[in-house]
Amino acid sequence: MAPVVDGLFAMGDDGLALLGSRCTACGTYYFPKLATFCRNPDCASEGFESVRLSRTGKLWSFTDACYTPPAPYVAADPFIPYAIAAVELEREQMIVLGQVVDGVGVRDLRAGMEMELVPGTLLDSGEAGEKATWKWRPIAGDAR
Repeated sequence: MAPVVDGLFAMGDDGLALLGSRCTACGTYYFPKLATFCRNPDCASEGFESVRLSRTGKLWSFTDACYTPPAPYVAADPFIPYAIAAVELEREQMIVLGQVVDGVGVRDLRAGMEMELVPGTLLDSGEAGEKATWKWRPIAGDAR
């Protein structure tokens, strides 16, 4: 299955990981990857290293998508609402958005709970029908 966007994530022996970059001068992390100049106002570096970002973090905020997003998003017909999570990555201290796994809604979520990155799929209008992506899932023992 092809990724929804090339270069955002990779599967390895240790599981799914988002691919980001880290400024070699100040250590600021970026997702998606950044390769031009550091956006930290206290840094003038243009040097970056590619990094695999943390696969876990704390739920910072969440909401539900109760309406069909506009194109190019391809939704099931009929549309099925889903939860969206903003997760603060453990090591990088940055927020990454993503859908929450099927079967977990906003009633199951609470700010501060531990979340993990897992493989997921999105519908696609092309021949493949689905594209690979990531989703957030509460870590076992932290779900309500």
